[in-house]
Amino acid sequence: MTSSFSRRHFVGTAALALTALSLTAASAQDSNPKTLRVALLPDENAATLIQNAQPLKAYLEDRMKRPIEIVVTTDYSSMIEAMRFGRIEVAYFGPFSYVLAKTRAPKIEAFAVGVEKGQPNYRSVLIASASGPVKAIDDIRGKPFGFGDQASTSSHLSPRAHLVRAGLVGGKDYKVVHLGTHDAVARAVQSGQIPAGALSEPILRNLIERGTIDEKRIVELALTNPIPNYPLVMQGYLDPALKEDIRKAFLEMDDKKVLDTFRAEGFQKADDNSYDVLRETAKLLNLDIGKMK
Repeated sequence: MTSSFSRRHFVGTAALALTALSLTAASAQDSNPKTLRVALLPDENAATLIQNAQPLKAYLEDRMKRPIEIVVTTDYSSMIEAMRFGRIEVAYFGPFSYVLAKTRAPKIEAFAVGVEKGQPNYRSVLIASASGPVKAIDDIRGKPFGFGDQASTSSHLSPRAHLVRAGLVGGKDYKVVHLGTHDAVARAVQSGQIPAGALSEPILRNLIERGTIDEKRIVELALTNPIPNYPLVMQGYLDPALKEDIRKAFLEMDDKKVLDTFRAEGFQKADDNSYDVLRETAKLLNLDIGKMK
């Protein structure tokens, strides 16, 4: 899945459902919980994410030998807070939302990163309505531009930095519009509700493959610089043996149906230093990540 860099995310025992995360502090800090709660990044429609997570739930329950609860929060901020207060044990963060979460909960551990096309990175894509007034980057000047969640990497942080480098500052040279999710941005641009916007390039490809977006109704304006891919993160207070089981379950994951949940070919070990580029990008945009929600 991260302000402008976008990019991109375990299920209850019977029905997959949205979780309110209203747990007591006592149960929140269990180092070896009977049920493992895994959160998927809410960068698409929650019902779609939950439906697509069923193979993941089955795989993890078989590997972990315990119930798995899939959690999809209402937005990036609530997912960060759930991690901060121990209401989830494992989370698939967007790159920048991980940076924000690490600021609030320093002891959380990034342990794996998704690999796509052999690389642990991806890009954000800036798109415009094919029939609209934006044909090139400079045409964005004076018009609305659609982003996803403010804490999204590929649908906010990365493309916004790309526009700054092109001489376009949000709020000054164009109107900033936040639409929440990547698919909402793509739909709004396709329909002409907004003339241009940005989202994760892999998510756009997935939306086109599913028929949700008609590529003839949009045009691609630019791709951003590579972004470190989505990290899997776990609570630092978990029992060491459980941590190792979680780590192995993901690093040894090779079932395509399960990996499709993450739009990844597989996982490799994560390195927190890989996300320093996002900390530097936040500085470019004059964002105080310590105060961001």
